Amino acid sequence: MHSPLETPLSAPVLAGWRIPAAIIGGSLLMALSGQIQIPFWPVPMTMQVCATFLLAGLAGGRLAAAMVATFLAEAAVGLPVLAGGSGGLAPLVGPTGGYLLGFVVAAFLAGEWIRRRPGDLVATVVPMLAGLGAIYLLGCLWLAQFTGWSAVISAGVAPFLLGDALKVLLAASVAVALRRLRRAA
Repeated sequence: MHSPLETPLSAPVLAGWRIPAAIIGGSLLMALSGQIQIPFWPVPMTMQVCATFLLAGLAGGRLAAAMVATFLAEAAVGLPVLAGGSGGLAPLVGPTGGYLLGFVVAAFLAGEWIRRRPGDLVATVVPMLAGLGAIYLLGCLWLAQFTGWSAVISAGVAPFLLGDALKVLLAASVAVALRRLRRAA
């Protein structure tokens, strides 16, 4: 006699938990990456850009975007998942709201590009840099409402550009290495 976990009917049931578990795990990675921060002005520098692109490089666009969107939904209902343990609607509609929305768009764009054309480090970095451009575009469009257009680049891009480029390189390196390990296994 077979245990319930060995029956053919259980395979779809178990497989049905993989995607929700991955989404929750990805949202947890986003939350944890927000707690790794360097005090910075006008907002702390976190590892959320790195986590966004790591998810994109490993999960593909749709799943990575779902992970990041779940993270933002958790923040919206007040869970303390944002930088410094904050949550609620205020950060989502405040000066950083466009950047946070940009994480979802970037995860989708970079993840789909990488999923369709997986490759080496350069082939992974390029879509991630394009995704970073989407984050900055949406972030700047939103931030301009708070700072005016004259201060957008100096407040919302220039201070973060080098650090974010390094985070993209780190995410791409880890994603490529993990994909190689997955293929070798």
